[in-house]
Amino acid sequence: MSQIAFEPWNDPNAKPLIQFKNVTKRFGEFVAIDNQSFDIYEKEFFALLGPSGCGKTTMMRMLAGFEAPTEGTILLGGQDIAPFPPNKRAVNMMFQSYALFPHLSVWDNIAFGLKRDGKSKDQIAARVEEMLKLTRLEQFARRKPHQISGGQRQRVALARSLAKAPKLLLLDEPLGALDAKLRQATQFELMDIQEKTGTTFVIVTHDQEEAMTVASRVAVMDNGKIIQADTPQVIYEAPASRYVADFIGDVNLIDGVAEARKGAQETAPAEPEAAKQAEPEAAKLSEHEAPAAASERRVPQPNARGKWLHDKLFRYILGAREDAPKQLPPPTPGESEAAATASRPDVIAPGGITIHWAEGQPPLIVSNGDPALAGQRVTLALRPEKLGISKDRPESANALKGKVIDIAYLGNLSTYHVELANGLMVKAQLANTRRVAQRDITWEDEVWISFRETAGVVLSE
Repeated sequence: MSQIAFEPWNDPNAKPLIQFKNVTKRFGEFVAIDNQSFDIYEKEFFALLGPSGCGKTTMMRMLAGFEAPTEGTILLGGQDIAPFPPNKRAVNMMFQSYALFPHLSVWDNIAFGLKRDGKSKDQIAARVEEMLKLTRLEQFARRKPHQISGGQRQRVALARSLAKAPKLLLLDEPLGALDAKLRQATQFELMDIQEKTGTTFVIVTHDQEEAMTVASRVAVMDNGKIIQADTPQVIYEAPASRYVADFIGDVNLIDGVAEARKGAQETAPAEPEAAKQAEPEAAKLSEHEAPAAASERRVPQPNARGKWLHDKLFRYILGAREDAPKQLPPPTPGESEAAATASRPDVIAPGGITIHWAEGQPPLIVSNGDPALAGQRVTLALRPEKLGISKDRPESANALKGKVIDIAYLGNLSTYHVELANGLMVKAQLANTRRVAQRDITWEDEVWISFRETAGVVLSE
């Protein structure tokens, strides 16, 4: 059974939990948040991502109640939260330092907020036990914070933040104090806990990998503005601007001038002459030696056991069995042509643009570029993993010659820094599926960099 994707931001009938409406925040003459309007939905894991000073922490502090908007309105569940102090909002915050009470046990740290709210002993005990189980801390309940690991302290802080069942949980760089290995494991724990509780999480981070891992949507910020807010896949594969493409992950940016391509199909450079002269064996067959037509081939028949199973068991569910197997209708001419084009790497889909990027270099073909950009300066964004690298010239319309300047070995993959003929440096990544001794590309090698005409994203800003 297919699972329905969680995408309330694409549902016109979905009501947002949080609404920023033309929010501006100034500190004197400095504009920290510049007239921002956006929505966050219930049960969403929303990430505010950006460099230091971009405004992401100010956004979170306004949600928590530690700062007030200079202009605009912030709604929580349709209600303006400006009149409510931090302790009266259905919002909780988990700080980077965790802020655990060192003299209290894990159990008492989690129970602290519930006691302040005047809950009964039975209610407190039941809720704390529920949080201990959720965060897998039952065996550490009577220990003090200094007696447990950093990852366990992080879970205590999370359990304490969730104990009061807030509508919204704010996480300020929650994994910054953990080492890389523990941080990766804790990211998935956060996702699991968020899904189980159904609480809306908003996380502030400068760690791109962290945001891309945990969040249902990522908002990339710069200079007090959200430049793009979308799913991690869209942010990475279809960045809306040069800034987003450059900020998220590694990317090769090639500048040039766009030219509209004709609608007719084009092919990659011709094959070597020797390959042209080599005829396939099938072409040498005489007419009487050719294979029988598909309609004349023997149709497979069900065996005796299959007939017995159907007649005795499945007939009452599936109905009467037909000896002739069902066959799909033949493809239309358009479908046949599309399938043939997709199966040939040297055939380029019609339309799109070419990019003239360097004098004396072949233009780059981008079939998914907008022809309306013709005559404009554009940037082609290419992720390193979408580039091929080889010693022999590949059968690709986009093939550029260069020299390997440096190699970064990262275990599961290697990154090759290749200098092209015009001096531009590009990165290509290859998965290390073979042993080191079997890899034939090394420093100073002359290589070819290639990519499909659909591999890049054309950016006009």
